[in-house]
Amino acid sequence: MKKFVYSFNEGSKDMKDLLGGKGANLAEMTKIGLPVPFGFTVTTEACNRYYEEGKTIGDDIVESIFEKLEELENVTGKKFGDVGNPLLVSVRSGAKISMPGMMDTILNLGLNDETVEGLATLTENPRFAYDSYRRFIQMFGDVVMEIDKRKFDAIFDGKKEERGCEFDVDLTTDDLKDIISGYKALVKEEMGRDFPQQPKDQLMEAIMAVFRSWNNDRAILYRKLNEIPDSIGTAVNVQSMVFGNMGDTSGTGVAFTRNAANGEKALFGEFLVNAQGEDVVAGIRTPQPIAEMAQAFPEVYKEFVRIAELLENHYKDMQDMEFTVEREKLYMLQTRNGKRTAPAAVKIAVDMEAEGLIDKETAIMRIEPAQIDQLLHPMFDEAELAKAEKLAKGLPASPGAATGKIYFNASDAEAAAANGEKVILVRLETSPEDLAGMVAAEGILTARGGMTSHAAVVARGMGKCCVSGCSEIKVDEDNKKLGIGEYTFVEGDYISLNGSAGDVLKGQIKTVPPELSGDFGKIMSWADEIRTLKIRTNADNPRDAKQAVEFGAEGIGLCRTEHMFFEEERIPAIRRMIMADTEAERREALKFLLPYQKGDFKGIYEAMGDRPVTIRLLDPPLHEFIPHTDEELHDLAKQINVSYEKLAKKAEELHEFNPMLGHRGCRLAVTYPEIAEMQAEAIIRAAIEVRAEKGLDIVPEIMIPLIGLKSELADVKATVVKTVESVMEAEGVKFDYLVGTMIEIPRAALTADEIAQEAEFFSFGTNDLTQMTFGFSRDDTGNIIKEYIDKGIFEEDPFQSIDQVGVGKLVRMAVDLGKQTRPNIKLGICGEHGGDPKSIAFCNEIGLHYVSCSPFRVPIARLAAAQAAIAQK
Repeated sequence: MKKFVYSFNEGSKDMKDLLGGKGANLAEMTKIGLPVPFGFTVTTEACNRYYEEGKTIGDDIVESIFEKLEELENVTGKKFGDVGNPLLVSVRSGAKISMPGMMDTILNLGLNDETVEGLATLTENPRFAYDSYRRFIQMFGDVVMEIDKRKFDAIFDGKKEERGCEFDVDLTTDDLKDIISGYKALVKEEMGRDFPQQPKDQLMEAIMAVFRSWNNDRAILYRKLNEIPDSIGTAVNVQSMVFGNMGDTSGTGVAFTRNAANGEKALFGEFLVNAQGEDVVAGIRTPQPIAEMAQAFPEVYKEFVRIAELLENHYKDMQDMEFTVEREKLYMLQTRNGKRTAPAAVKIAVDMEAEGLIDKETAIMRIEPAQIDQLLHPMFDEAELAKAEKLAKGLPASPGAATGKIYFNASDAEAAAANGEKVILVRLETSPEDLAGMVAAEGILTARGGMTSHAAVVARGMGKCCVSGCSEIKVDEDNKKLGIGEYTFVEGDYISLNGSAGDVLKGQIKTVPPELSGDFGKIMSWADEIRTLKIRTNADNPRDAKQAVEFGAEGIGLCRTEHMFFEEERIPAIRRMIMADTEAERREALKFLLPYQKGDFKGIYEAMGDRPVTIRLLDPPLHEFIPHTDEELHDLAKQINVSYEKLAKKAEELHEFNPMLGHRGCRLAVTYPEIAEMQAEAIIRAAIEVRAEKGLDIVPEIMIPLIGLKSELADVKATVVKTVESVMEAEGVKFDYLVGTMIEIPRAALTADEIAQEAEFFSFGTNDLTQMTFGFSRDDTGNIIKEYIDKGIFEEDPFQSIDQVGVGKLVRMAVDLGKQTRPNIKLGICGEHGGDPKSIAFCNEIGLHYVSCSPFRVPIARLAAAQAAIAQK
């Protein structure tokens, strides 16, 4: 019979699919003899069955849960619901892939009006017992009964205010009893029933609530952002409670075996005396650095240091650990591979390789390609930073530089970012409900919370700049005001954050590009040794080409010539060409453009050196070069000396109902071969001059776009070849060049064997290929695609990551057919998918020679290509 519930002594770290990451690691720590409070895990399969069976838990699973509960009672010597010696448990989520703070936790379950008195007598600590009970009612009320947490906070904060208490620990036992009465009255008012007193009912309701939290809004958003499948479900861990809130001999903390912000090899974390775990991660109290635990609990600290080292060596990765100290005894509640910033990920991977813990391939696999993007973002200009006014100092929770307008809640931050504003999200403390605002923000500033608070952990995972626990600031979220010293800032005012130093700065500060060397250079060099795919860039000017080379690009896979025509001194000529009535007039206008085009290509060749450059002939429809409003048409008519009537008539002729499927790409070169002639001449003359002047061995690659027929390609290719050969003959030179095509029309993929008779290379234009295969316009269907993703019709946006089942089948077919005709055909991809790690893995698998992406994605592509090669091995 299938098992749905496992005790901690029945599992291992290899059972993450079934037990979730937390359950598998609790089982592993139990197995290797660490002090783990005993418990059991309800599996991810039970979660999926809960949803399949209409959000109910089957009788067989309920029975297994109570069997394991009985085992837990035997191990602990305590009894669930017993007044004399009550067993209390935590109920916590734990998916296969860590989702910190996104799902729900309930502590102190098993308390009721009777067991709380028993706990007070047993521990001789009534304050602790009633503090635990008030926490339980609040968590259960929030998570299980879905009562707004702020309603509980209002009762709690009201009592603190009434008593003049600054900290939670200043409240007396009687104060806590009053709060509990208020909480229970709130539950009765909101739910129409009393707070549940039967522990077994509490347990089953809590397990179902954790299963439900798998599909709460923040968990769904987090999965989307991190490409975690919805289908894997969460496990639930039921664990006997240990208490960090039993007075000054107890405490709780979170620590990493290395610094999660910068990768330094030293324990990094925080702890609180007389607190429960939620106090640390929720940022309600600002904790002490972990090193200070050596003074509070010297023997416990020594033991913790030993366990931290043991766990890192066991898992061979930086560990994120949660622990509790109960009356000077250490208990380990969790270990998992820690979230880290991109700089930390790179440093930790390089250091662990040097320490012999891991090899180069493992080091490369440790870094998320998307994280590399964080290393490419600008930092503050040091000179500007030196002049900036420092307003306050908090904790450097997540490095980076951020400048923006302040907003005080997630929805306002999201709306402002959608309007193109740079946003700094300012909160007293963040909670998982703020996730959408954190995603939208450039940086995050909180008044409370430590280096392991929700804000800090989530910001580091997203690569967002974050300053947390900045106690010098006064945040008034209701009135949308931020007080810092003598200043008061309101919504929309600018501030800047230096996440590396923890500084809050006045106004906007200039940024500069980052330096990419040291550990980053080492990881990139290892990636380059391992990968087989070449990495090119999409670049239309020397500036972008130069930037891409600095990032490690090995060529240009797409140079879009149309971008060169929009410059101020050139656009009149292209417009005159469009307005021309005769071929002679068109050639006259093109003659004016020739030296500009040649200059562009020379600049690009010089920036790229001997690296290959693929130049695409003019692609967009001509109407894009003509203005649309009457006023603009009148101005243009004067500028190019034609009548308004003639210009308006031409604009009307050029109008197409679906221009992206109209007169563009190779169709322009078929109807106006003189355009292709001018561009081919510019390409080859630029190559001749740069070869002579710089001694570079340039082999131009001329790409004809939007081909669907072999005969169509043959027609335009004949124009290009005739022009190139004629120029070479006139100049008395001879060197190699290639003529190829973009495969972006499904028919071209289906007849690639025929097209390869004419094409010397294929470059897959997967943006248009995706559009035409799905019949979606990527410019007009953003909301439709969002709806498809929200409803689970698409797992991800096919314009972001290649649809391997449909579009990918066409690409694979074109590769195979092309090689049948021309075994040495050069194969690449130049759509936006060229910078997407999943798409890169697909390109590696089907045998492409290179991917091409925007300059800033080149390092990401280099790493992803190495990971693809390792995975394929």
